[in-house]
Order: sequence, then C-alpha cells, then structure tokens
Amino acid sequence: MTAATEAPPAGETRKRTVSVGAAARYAAPIGLVVVFVVFFIATPNFLTVANLTDLLVSASILMVLAMGQQVVIAIAGIDLSVGSNLPWAAAVLGFAYTNGANLAVSMLLALLAGALVGLLNGLLVARLNMTDFIVTLGSLSVVSGATLLLTGGNTVAVSSPFLQGLALDGVGPVRWFWLVAIIAALLTAFLLFRTKTGTHLLATGGNVDAARGTGINVARMKLLAYVLSGLACGVAGILLVARTGGADPSLQTDLLLSSIAAVVLGGSSLFGGRASVLGSAVGAVLLTSLINGFTLIGISQNYQPVAVGAVVLGAAFISRFQK
Repeated sequence: MTAATEAPPAGETRKRTVSVGAAARYAAPIGLVVVFVVFFIATPNFLTVANLTDLLVSASILMVLAMGQQVVIAIAGIDLSVGSNLPWAAAVLGFAYTNGANLAVSMLLALLAGALVGLLNGLLVARLNMTDFIVTLGSLSVVSGATLLLTGGNTVAVSSPFLQGLALDGVGPVRWFWLVAIIAALLTAFLLFRTKTGTHLLATGGNVDAARGTGINVARMKLLAYVLSGLACGVAGILLVARTGGADPSLQTDLLLSSIAAVVLGGSSLFGGRASVLGSAVGAVLLTSLINGFTLIGISQNYQPVAVGAVVLGAAFISRFQK
C-alpha cells in the first residue's frame, strides 16, 4: 500500500510564498548584475564608456515610458496603447515641424497628442467602466492607423540642432536624456509617495471598493493615471525623434512589452496597490542592457523579441507572489 503524501502545513506554505515574494522584489537588480557579468565575459565591448553611455541613452526612453506605465499599474490597470501612442506623438511632432510650426509648438503638440490618447483611454475606462485591456488594445490599433494616415506610412525626417543637442550633449558627462529620465522618475516618486493624490492612486489599486468607500474619487484617479501615461508617451516620443532624427510610424511593440516588464520586474504588482519607481528604472536599464548585449555578441534581431517575451512571462510569474 502506498502511503498518502501529507500536504505541507498552511503556515509553511504562506512563509514560502512570502519569501519568494520578497526575493521577487529584487529581481531587477539581481538580473542587472547577472546581465552585466555575462556580457562582460562574452564581449570586451560591453563595459566600455561609449557603450554604457549609448545604453543609458536608449534606456532613458524606456524609463520614461515605464514611469507612465507604473502609475497605471499602480491602480491595477494596464496601458497597451503605449506601443502606438509613442510613434503617434513623434509623428505629430514631425508633421507639425515639417509643416512650418516652430520646434517649441511642435513639441507641445506632441505632448498634447500623447495626453489626448491617455485622456480618451481614461474616459472609457473610468467613466464608461470598460475593461482597460480591451480599451487600450483597441487604442493600440486605432492610434496606429491614425499615425499611418498622418505620415502616409513614411518616416518623417526632423532636422533640428536643438533635438540633436538633446540627444548628443549634456552637462559634463551626464547626457540630457539621462536628466529627462531622472526627472520623470523623481516626479513619479513624488506623486506616488509624497502627495495625497498618490495615496489615492495606490489605494485605488489596492482595493477599489474600499477606496470608494473612504470617499476617494476612483474614476478621477483612473482618468489621471491614463492621462499621465499618455503624457509620458509624448515625452518619450520627443526623445525618440531626437535620438533617431525622425518620426517612425511603425508600432513600438517591443517598448510596450518592455515598459510593462520593467515595472513588474522592479517590484510592482500587476494587481495594483504597490509601486517601486527605483525598481522600474532598474528594470528599464536591465531590459535595455539585454538587447544591447545581444547586439554586441551578434545575436540576430529576430531572436531578441524572444528574450524580451521570456522576460515578460517571467515578470508575470513573479507578480503572482506580489499580490
């Protein structure tokens, strides 16, 4: 006769889950160290000043996107429209600038264009109680189509000394891109952890019914979160134009997936109510380092999305222990 297998005590199971969840909060810094060590061994070009500078410039765009996504995930939402809102904002900047608007106005229009998409998402989610996944998935397609119509499906070249300086210059060794990303992170941290509004945002994600019961305007918090995510897309769109010298209308699905993965790897929960701005920033650097290292060692770009997808799945698994 086979002896029955005894289930572990409930207390032991809870302790194990808590310990895994605690370890999961350090997934991003641990992963970053591992990636740096592996690519340092694999190629001598990884830990060079030139490469690390370029890596952090690229990471700055993802970091700005991740800050917007961080606020949405904090309310237990998701913003899939990031993948099309970024090129949309960039296209608006390029279209306005090439049609006679000055650069300041063009950049302002890019910010407004990104925020407008966020506003529409927020209205549908907060006011009409539509599912955020469906709303932002629909926006992903609609805004992508609008971008193609605006640009005719072609990259819009933007030649501006200011934008070139934004991408290439800085204060001493510190690039302007890094400062923009740091400012975005500091503002996000201040909003979430030092203001009453931030407390309401986190409370909305933690328990929406309890938040509503304490008098928090849940609809307003959701609307604000999506507008801020859209605004982050506008800022990232400006940075992208500065870095590439043009507005590419193609979908940025890699940045969409990476913005979500960076937030969850950083210690935030997909269930909402928990945020880690520093963790999200580290997660953005980790994911950018991964792609950068693959490029240096000659791995085809066709395989790189596989790695990003694997990280997204890993981040989703980690989030199971962070509720």
